[in-house]
Amino acid sequence: MDTTKYVGMDVHTEAISVAVRNSAGKVVMESILETKANTILEFIEGLRGNVQVTFEEGTWAAWLYDLLKPHVTTVVELQRSRDTDTRQCTIPLRWRRATTFQETAATSRTQ
Repeated sequence: MDTTKYVGMDVHTEAISVAVRNSAGKVVMESILETKANTILEFIEGLRGNVQVTFEEGTWAAWLYDLLKPHVTTVVELQRSRDTDTRQCTIPLRWRRATTFQETAATSRTQ
C-alpha cells in the first residue's frame, strides 16, 4: 500500500490553506493553518508515510522551503500562476507534466 501524501499549500501572511491528496489522487484533508513554524510542523508531522509538499513561489517561499525540507520527502516550489489553486498543488508532478506549471530554482537548493 502506497502511503504517499501530496500536500498543496496556498501561503499567505496570516494563514495557509492546505489540501492533502492520497496516492490514489483523492483529496483526504483540507485545512487552514496559521503561518507559524510550530503550527505548520505539527500538521506535517501528523501525516504518515512519504510527504511531498508543493506551494507557489512568493514572499514566504524560501522560509517555508527551509522549514519543511528536513521534515518531508520532497519540497517543490512552483512558479506563480493565476490558474493554480491549493488542490492543484497537491497533484503529483508526474500527473501534471502536460500543464503549464514549472518548477523553480528552489527545488534545486541544497540542504
